[in-house]
Amino acid sequence: VKFGMFDLKEKDGSGKYVMVVANCNDDIGRNLTVTGEYVWKSAHGYLPGNLFGEMYFYFAVAICYLVLLLWYVIKFQIYRDAAIPIFKWFIATIFIGFFEAFFKCGDLWVWNVDGVRFWFSLYTGVLFGVCKRAISRVLVVMLCLGWGVTCDTLGGKFKTLVMLGLVYAGVSAARDVMTIISITENEILTHNEEEEILDVVSILTFVTAFIDVTFYLWIFDALNQTMQYLESMNQSRKLKRYLRLRLFLLLSVLFAVLWSVFGIVDSYNSQRMVNEEENGWVLTAVWEVNYFVVLMGLSCLWAPEAGAKEYAYVMELSTLGNDLEFDTNIDSPDDGSDEEEESSFSIIVHE
Repeated sequence: VKFGMFDLKEKDGSGKYVMVVANCNDDIGRNLTVTGEYVWKSAHGYLPGNLFGEMYFYFAVAICYLVLLLWYVIKFQIYRDAAIPIFKWFIATIFIGFFEAFFKCGDLWVWNVDGVRFWFSLYTGVLFGVCKRAISRVLVVMLCLGWGVTCDTLGGKFKTLVMLGLVYAGVSAARDVMTIISITENEILTHNEEEEILDVVSILTFVTAFIDVTFYLWIFDALNQTMQYLESMNQSRKLKRYLRLRLFLLLSVLFAVLWSVFGIVDSYNSQRMVNEEENGWVLTAVWEVNYFVVLMGLSCLWAPEAGAKEYAYVMELSTLGNDLEFDTNIDSPDDGSDEEEESSFSIIVHE
């Protein structure tokens, strides 16, 4: 220590450092009170070295979300007359994902430049992340229920689904915020207060996991029922879309399982491939990449296009030599209307 500054110039000086202040004569010595500030700063700034790569990662993720958002919004504007409500849910999901990555990158950037975390960016990024997870689960259930493909409305299931998403968002937000408080305010909280917060976090984690399981069961049950319906009605074009949806979801689940197993096995290795003290942010980054790839794939499957508004009423009829397509714009039988409606029909024969 020289003039209050510890300067490390060795080439291999990277690593984790801890500052310890000790009173070696605590039996008969005098009580000491240490006041002042301590500052840790690396060559790149105030950001801890194991988080520096995470800042650039979220910057790249924000750019990817922005490109996907612009592409989807442009297609939405082109086919605005044929737009269906599910397209707006996609736009909202991509929009929230972009702002989550934007604020998380901004939080790390401000921390790196100023040496302190800007609480607004920190908690805003966390809340946008919670909203992204909630709305994405709701969106996938909507797709698996066939909204916009086999039906034009979800009926009473819509309110139930939205309520479940709101409960998930509330519980998950409380868990994440309390976890951050237990970490960032550890110098203020007493040991008992910290233990109480962690106990509540454990309970909220269990509740969040229960709601997650409910969503996953609903997703695969609805997907299975929709695919069985399309198969029984010989709707090969619509069935092909849901086969691709199932492929995306299964690949995502398979990747999540393999990555979890890799993390468990790697944690027992003497020389870890992913060292949490050096590049622990990679563990979170992989989940973000997995989520974005699935969202991009679903956005391509449900991209705005001409005729999307009437797609739920299109019935594909099979013939011996040709594929016959029956198109009608009459209201769905679920509407419960007894009044006579005007209808138009078109028959398209594909040679």
